[in-house]
Amino acid sequence: MNVLVLGAGQLARMMALAVKPLNINIRAFDVSSGNVVDPLTSNIIFNDLAQGIEFADFITAEFEHIDHQTLATCQASGKLRPASQAIKVGGDRRLEKSLLTQCAVANAQHKIIETKADFDQALNQLSFPLILKSALAGYDGKGQWRLKDKTTAEEVWLDIKAFFDGGEQGVKHAVIAEQMVPFDREVSLVGVRDSQGNTLVYPLTQNHHSKGVLSVSIATHVNEILQTQAQQVFDSIAKELDYVGVLAIEFFQVGEQLLVNEIAPRVHNSGHWTQQGADTCQFENHLRAVCDLPLGSTELIRPTAMINILGEDSVPNEILNVASTKLHWYGKSKRAGRKMGHINVSGKSEAQLASRLMLLANLLPEAAFDELKPYIAGYQNSLSS
Repeated sequence: MNVLVLGAGQLARMMALAVKPLNINIRAFDVSSGNVVDPLTSNIIFNDLAQGIEFADFITAEFEHIDHQTLATCQASGKLRPASQAIKVGGDRRLEKSLLTQCAVANAQHKIIETKADFDQALNQLSFPLILKSALAGYDGKGQWRLKDKTTAEEVWLDIKAFFDGGEQGVKHAVIAEQMVPFDREVSLVGVRDSQGNTLVYPLTQNHHSKGVLSVSIATHVNEILQTQAQQVFDSIAKELDYVGVLAIEFFQVGEQLLVNEIAPRVHNSGHWTQQGADTCQFENHLRAVCDLPLGSTELIRPTAMINILGEDSVPNEILNVASTKLHWYGKSKRAGRKMGHINVSGKSEAQLASRLMLLANLLPEAAFDELKPYIAGYQNSLSS
């Protein structure tokens, strides 16, 4: 079986590694160069997209910000899974909010801003504080603004206007203004749906972000009420999109209610723990769905956590002395804030997992993982309270 992945980053790499035992060959379309490459070596295989499409039995994507012409070409081949509309929804918050409304899914109060009049109206209709997110270009904390009150509104508007003016010509830009949610914690659900409409979901994960970027995800046994609520949201969205593959949904937990923050039509950073914490990882399950193979189990086999490595190209070798610890590098060149790799660690119990996480936190350089130790300490305290 041959699969072409749109995008040639670490997610394509991990898909290729996960499904090699299934005799599924992955090639990746590098959107920056226009070449089709081997995602493990970056060696050029084909010189254009057309050759990649001809090679493939199926086409999928590792990220959502793909130009619409490329999506249209792949959709026309009849091989693209999930469909182009689902990928577009993940790349445009306007479409995402419309989808959530169609599915009657709870999310933050919001307003779409395309003009100064829209901006002023949002300030009058929504409650402060506000977070404003680019509809098209924002990710990992970029393309976002925060407003505590009206005192800095004009300054923020001028920055947004400059953002609009500097955007790609011919593309209508917008910002989504949202009321900030006083949430208890951030959680996410990764699930998978096949072409027959069958769905499976992994357990909800507890997430911690540092400077707008995911830094830690913890998967343990969860509140069944929240798990059921999250699965209902997943099933509703996946059905509306006629989705095929892995889909991730980020939530704010407010008491016993989950509010959708955003969706990602692809394998997701908060699902990397599945490589060590589930019988079938998210990467394999995504390709199983895309290639019409039976879905694999999504049950938690042991409490597991993932720590992102951001902007560092080395970590102490001693971390591998911590039991049930696995290190995953992405083969990238070092750059500040860049996702360079991740660490997975597991335990027989949640308490053992927390203990091993603290061992890792004590070994990792504090300058690069400055929020890790206090976060893990808080997690340990929550287990004993």
